[in-house]
Amino acid sequence: MSTRITIQPVTRIEGHAKVTLHVDEDGAINGAQFHVIEFRGFEKIALGRPFTEMPGLMARICGICPISHIIASSKAGDMLLGVRTPRAAVLQRRLLTDAQILQSHALSFFHLSSPDLLLGFDAPPSKRNLFGVAETDVEFARAGIRLRQLGQRIIEGVTGKRVHPNWGIPGGVLGAVPGELRDEVLARLPESYAAMDDALGRAKRWADQYAPEIEGMGNFPSLHAGLVGADGAPDYYDGKLRLVDGDGNVVAPGLDPRRYFEYLEERAEPWSYMKFPFYKPLGYPNGMYRVGPLSRLNVATCMGTERADREFVELRQRGGGAVNASFHYHLARLVEMVGALERMERLFADPELLSADVRSRAMLNEEEGIGSCEAPRGVLFHHYKVDGNGLVTSANLLIATAQNNLAINRTVEQAARRFVKPDALQEGMLNRVEAAIRCYDPCLSCSTHALGQMPLVLELVGPDGTVRDRLQRE
Repeated sequence: MSTRITIQPVTRIEGHAKVTLHVDEDGAINGAQFHVIEFRGFEKIALGRPFTEMPGLMARICGICPISHIIASSKAGDMLLGVRTPRAAVLQRRLLTDAQILQSHALSFFHLSSPDLLLGFDAPPSKRNLFGVAETDVEFARAGIRLRQLGQRIIEGVTGKRVHPNWGIPGGVLGAVPGELRDEVLARLPESYAAMDDALGRAKRWADQYAPEIEGMGNFPSLHAGLVGADGAPDYYDGKLRLVDGDGNVVAPGLDPRRYFEYLEERAEPWSYMKFPFYKPLGYPNGMYRVGPLSRLNVATCMGTERADREFVELRQRGGGAVNASFHYHLARLVEMVGALERMERLFADPELLSADVRSRAMLNEEEGIGSCEAPRGVLFHHYKVDGNGLVTSANLLIATAQNNLAINRTVEQAARRFVKPDALQEGMLNRVEAAIRCYDPCLSCSTHALGQMPLVLELVGPDGTVRDRLQRE
């Protein structure tokens, strides 16, 4: 009979989850599962509601990436109306996409992952957090806070709220960008670029320092998927879906995101509330693919901006045809943050960004609408069907974190096999399994909403059901 090790909850991620590690009779890890233990209900909440309410409703899915849900939902609404969105509205949507990339990636790198990287994976849990980072290097902690604040300030300046704004609508957006916001943001860019230079230098040193973790935390070939533009750079708002394999070979050069259901499918497993999407031509589970910052840089041929392009070339040199080590998601996030700053600088130089022509008006013209964009954690799809009165009869949300689900499970198993010694449990072993998950920056809030806090408990249970060893983190 085998034993099980349970980690619950996984810490420093958005939402609640647990991990089960299976141990065979010889005392070796022989399997692992990443469980999402909460239920997502937004697809049911949407039923019977007017499609015009969807952007505002879907903004409530997540407090970290509400802009992505607003944009995907609004684009689905554009399709239902059958309208061409005004260019000024498109520029606004692109601006806020970049602002959200900046603030979300700053949260992930500086607040959630840097405690491991700066303080060490075996540092005491009481120190291995943002407060420990600030105590060790206050300027580094402040830089992360300032970068996230800039992204949030842009979102607030355009929409009126930093979280869950009522801003996007089918056919465009609700208002114009205030002119004074441009001067405020441009004045902060030199400080932001300097902070990114420092963060990139640190991340590269850490990438050289943590060789065992790079090898053992999700380092395997897989498909990678992301939206790209005609120039080969990531197009976070309106690109075609490209897939490459673990060697960098193009599997699908430019799929229409509005036909996602023809080549992506979801499978359910009894031990998780989160589904398991896969690439249909390869079947389940061979069609496992990854999305998000690292995958976007793997499918792209450039970043399309000067500073980010230099970092892109250097990052790609860390792999062969593709960079498959999930540890490098951290570095990829920083490259994307630099690109976001550069694109925002370009957008604020476009006078049409401030135009008040931001909405196309029409009646319902279609019965089905699909919108897609790149959320910070990967490509996102919103798919609605409506009746003749515009009431939603069907809603499907294909979330970025769910698309990484198969890869996260494989990553957990690889990390457990590499680092966990079941006969002598130590907290640092547990943390490496969690850190492997944090590479993907999973956002379970996109799948559910959680209340309360739970202590982290790891138990080693013998074949007879008795607890042989136990670690608990309050």
